[in-house]
Amino acid sequence: MDIKAFLKVLNKYKWLLILVPIMAAVITFFLVKNLPKEYSSEAQIATGLVDQSKQVVAGGPQNSDYFKISQQFSNIIERMKMRRIMSILSYRLILHDLENPKDSFKPYSPKLDSLDNSQRQELIQIFNEKLQQKSVVTIVDNKGKFKLYDILSSMGYNKEDLEKKLSIYRPDNSDFINVSYTSENPKLSAFVVNTLAIEFINNYGRDVNVNQNNSIQLLDSLLKKKEGTMNDKNAALKEFKMKNGVLNLDKQSEIVYTQISANEERKAQAIREIQANLMAIADIDAKLNGRSGDSFSQGNSTVDNRAIVNLKNQLKEANDAYIDGNFKVSDKKRIDSLSRLIDRLSSRISDGDVTNPIASRQGLIQQKLALQTAVSQAKGSIKSIDNELAMLKAKYNSMVPFDAGIQNYERDAELATKDYMASLDSYNQTRTEQNIALKLQLAQVGLEGPPLPSKGIIYIGLAGIASFFICFVAVLIIFLLDNTIRDSRQLEAATNSRVLGSLNYMHDADLSMRNVWNDNRNNPEYTAYRDLLRSLRFEISNAFESDDTKILGVTSLNDKEGKSFIASSLAYSFAMIGKKVLLIGGETEVVKSNSKELSLSQDFETFLVKRQIQTEDLITVLNKNDNNSSLLEMQNAKNLRAGFEVLRNEFDVIIIDVNSLRDINIAKEWLLFTEKNIAVFESGKPLEDRDRELIDYIKGQPGFLGWVLNKIQLKKIK
Repeated sequence: MDIKAFLKVLNKYKWLLILVPIMAAVITFFLVKNLPKEYSSEAQIATGLVDQSKQVVAGGPQNSDYFKISQQFSNIIERMKMRRIMSILSYRLILHDLENPKDSFKPYSPKLDSLDNSQRQELIQIFNEKLQQKSVVTIVDNKGKFKLYDILSSMGYNKEDLEKKLSIYRPDNSDFINVSYTSENPKLSAFVVNTLAIEFINNYGRDVNVNQNNSIQLLDSLLKKKEGTMNDKNAALKEFKMKNGVLNLDKQSEIVYTQISANEERKAQAIREIQANLMAIADIDAKLNGRSGDSFSQGNSTVDNRAIVNLKNQLKEANDAYIDGNFKVSDKKRIDSLSRLIDRLSSRISDGDVTNPIASRQGLIQQKLALQTAVSQAKGSIKSIDNELAMLKAKYNSMVPFDAGIQNYERDAELATKDYMASLDSYNQTRTEQNIALKLQLAQVGLEGPPLPSKGIIYIGLAGIASFFICFVAVLIIFLLDNTIRDSRQLEAATNSRVLGSLNYMHDADLSMRNVWNDNRNNPEYTAYRDLLRSLRFEISNAFESDDTKILGVTSLNDKEGKSFIASSLAYSFAMIGKKVLLIGGETEVVKSNSKELSLSQDFETFLVKRQIQTEDLITVLNKNDNNSSLLEMQNAKNLRAGFEVLRNEFDVIIIDVNSLRDINIAKEWLLFTEKNIAVFESGKPLEDRDRELIDYIKGQPGFLGWVLNKIQLKKIK
């Protein structure tokens, strides 16, 4: 946005911006000077949500959630605005006025004033019944004998009217809720805030108590149900254990499993001993049979071994009896006794001749017998271990179905117990919250106060500011919607191209270039026009001299923008500096050679045919055909170029008044033979959307110099 241009528009409408706010302020002054006084009263309700001294649980305020507390305050404030609470306030107000007609807060409305004494008493009874029932007043209450809703509305005691001047808020994150009301009666203001606060505290406490009692009753019944379920599950678990003789199945199964593991380890150890002893027996047999190459293997013993053989047979029988007899202690003693006898007899035989090979052979035989005895004992123990393992595994397997069953019972009992404990916690917490529940208190009652400062000056200021802003916005809209081109900067911004100069508007009806240049009365319009025309001539002359061109085309976007007069003015201006000028078209006559009078001009079409022209000392004019016929239809381009070359050799400057770009077909043909071009735009005209294409076309011409803003007002020229 062009700030300078906008400031000019503001200056244009400055009296509108000044007078309208003043008038609005004056009118407002007379409207508000007799406004009635207003009185405000405020009551405070203490909630105990933030006040640490009212917290029962230690550390409550410090650990409180800020957003949760804010939400609680918002809920309390919204509950105060509920229609049920506001209806109670409406009933209290109307009953006060009906029961105290001499001390009513407001004068009776026509609806109340039209009732007689009996009707008023009946109306008091109806409102008292509704107050006791705490019913909400709505438009439906108009269907009875008395239109209750309309009566309240006529006195301004309905919810909508009360809320207009009622304010309920929490000041600065404090523990209080402020209830403020403003009216024309100080008693009414105090009555409203006190009644609303007290009624809300009573109703809120009652509602909270009822809700908590309902919650406790529900939790109590749920707790009893959970307790019964828990007892049933524990009784079922107890009965299952007693029926199956299970005290601690996990511990018992653990003991049995430990015994099974120990017996399996004993069995593995016995198998290892048997394998080791058998390998030792095989080694002894190899030595006795001479396969090992020992020197004593060939010796003979003179000792009779029958006793040893006999004892071994007895030992074998004793082992069999020990195993078959389920490992009796007496059998074990017999085996030990026979083993000692065999050892003693073998030692005596070996002691008979130590170096005798037969004695060594006898020792090997004794070792073999001992190993065979150990093998027999180990095999007997394996059988016993297998029997014990079978018994333990059978016992363990019998515990598996009990384990699955008891796990189900224990899981059900545990879940039932947890569910009961959770319900018990909720019950206890609710009982605790009921005892330490939020207790609202009226911390400060509303009192009658002095009248509030008059707001008349505020209304007057607002009226002036608002009217000024409205006018300012209106001027801004006018400026933004106005696409009129008034100065060269606007034209340059709109066309995005150079503006060579501006020419002022002249009001003389008999305007001629001779009058402009020969003015002796110092007409300011003529003087300014000559100066601006000289500036434009300077720009064009520089362009001609830079590339040795002579032919200038003058066109415009639309007709009647003054391009023909400008073309004639430029011709006269160049003639004044001694240039020999040819003007094709334009709005001037030829200047005679012997005087500064203008003579008749010649036709451009005739020149094209004869190639002859009568030149003058100052300006030679060739008139164009008025019917706007096509230039190329008269001559082909080659002949036309040859004709313009003749003119170039004859004149110093050739100025062509080209048709406006609205006649684009004719203008294109003339612009084909020009070397430099300028376009004229009339000041005060808007730039339309259809002009954009024409602007782009003229800007695309190789010799386009720029724009000339014509008919600008003299006071706008800088």
